[in-house]
Amino acid sequence: MTRALLLMFPLALAGCTHPTQESSAPSDAQTSAATPASSATATNIDTTMLVGHHWQLTRAVTARGDQRIEALFPRADKPLQLDFADGRLSASGGCNGMSGAYTVEKGKLNVGTLAQTQMACEPKLMQADQAISAALSATPDISIENGATPTLILRTEPRDGQVLTFTGKPTAQTRYGGTGETVFLEVAAETKPCNHPLIKDKRCLQVRELQYDAQGLKTAAGQWQNFYESIEGYSHEAGIRNVLRTKRFKRNPVPADASSEVYVLDMVVESEVVQP
Repeated sequence: MTRALLLMFPLALAGCTHPTQESSAPSDAQTSAATPASSATATNIDTTMLVGHHWQLTRAVTARGDQRIEALFPRADKPLQLDFADGRLSASGGCNGMSGAYTVEKGKLNVGTLAQTQMACEPKLMQADQAISAALSATPDISIENGATPTLILRTEPRDGQVLTFTGKPTAQTRYGGTGETVFLEVAAETKPCNHPLIKDKRCLQVRELQYDAQGLKTAAGQWQNFYESIEGYSHEAGIRNVLRTKRFKRNPVPADASSEVYVLDMVVESEVVQP
């Protein structure tokens, strides 16, 4: 049976017309006018740097710096993350994905109404959602510190507020250049043995490419084939069939013993438990 249907196909397909980050939250109603990120203005913000990185939370303290905000660190393996693209900000890493229009003006981050998925999780993940939503809605000061690893800093009300520090990780678009090609891949529930000259007893994902029309109806499906490499950002769980929206990039130069193409997870569109 279907375990989770994260996004309806028309919404997933709508994302094909714009470059997106590897992981994203659904947008709110398309009635909100989103200002392109390139038009955001601030004297101390490099918007190219802002949209070219995933921003992962590494430190969060009260304004006085004497108390760590534990609610913003619900789990060690997946920090809260902000992404900026096409005039929209997305937040992930808690229970629900969030997304809303944003602008940067006079050193302030202005975030519109945040839409979010409607999942129920353990309390600390729900608390993380509330905490990051409150911080983003507070019109915080925003600044970027450049360096080998860039840092994004959000500061809310100076007296009783918070200081959130995010570390930048280059997006796939930054690493590979261009926006990439949107490709839908169906990944079978089980891997199969496959021959590899360098890896003994290798098992490959079983993958086929899917095509959909504008209404989200499947129009074509390719042949199942061995997928010898990994899909960046995707971890396969045996017994779960997935439909993925990915971005396909060309490698240049091509590493030895590697494919000329790389696939990066953009969104898990559908997951289904497959009975043995």
